[in-house]
Amino acid sequence: MNDEIRPLIAGNWKMNGLSADLSQIRSLALALRNDPAHRCDVLICPPATLLAQTTRICLSGAIISGGQDCHTGQHGAHTGDISAAMLVDAGASYVIVGHSERRSDHGETDGLVNAKARAAMEAGAAPIICVGETHAERLGALAMTVVEKQLNGSVPGPEAFERRVVAKNLVIAYEPVWAIGTGLVPGLEDIAVMHSAIRDWLFERFGDEGAAVRILYGGSMKPANAKKILSVPHVNGGLVGGASLKAEDFLAIIRAA
Repeated sequence: MNDEIRPLIAGNWKMNGLSADLSQIRSLALALRNDPAHRCDVLICPPATLLAQTTRICLSGAIISGGQDCHTGQHGAHTGDISAAMLVDAGASYVIVGHSERRSDHGETDGLVNAKARAAMEAGAAPIICVGETHAERLGALAMTVVEKQLNGSVPGPEAFERRVVAKNLVIAYEPVWAIGTGLVPGLEDIAVMHSAIRDWLFERFGDEGAAVRILYGGSMKPANAKKILSVPHVNGGLVGGASLKAEDFLAIIRAA
């Protein structure tokens, strides 16, 4: 990791978690409070039903809370949807947008992801914009082309940031779709090549500010492989799925950072 960029270890609980599972967050908060020397930001994005409770727990520990998705509008007749403003009101500092499961399960386009990212920023939350290729695209040597297309369409341009500091209001997460929840992980060289390409893209889009934007790796990051992945250049943290559900596993990844 770039020593000049403070790592972000983000836990995406997805559609998992009931009130009883908040005990894992309490355990994590206690462990981090007793170990104030950890050198990374820690984020948990629980289901929306647990966000307010998570935020209250996080106030007593070194943890930030975030949302998993948001609507493009701040309010309106959208039954079942949740706006970024509502997430921020419940304590969210970040909002994941464009996760591969949203893109595949709900047909979300780059344009929609872009609009959600802008909505998050307008509400005062930093979007974590996800990009990544499928296995077929990787095998067809299209990974770089696919990710660049997603970046071009999903990431708001410099004009959207106005007076905002880009590095504080934007996170990119590279998640090879074929590695999510499968136990499969790209080779370290493949991760390095993709993260370096994303860094180059950010620099071209935002200039020097793009050099400080955090790029997370997502895709079967676990305690056993976290240290190696987090040592790859331009990997500034992780977007962690299943391993974030248990305090012990998530803490091991945090300590690896």
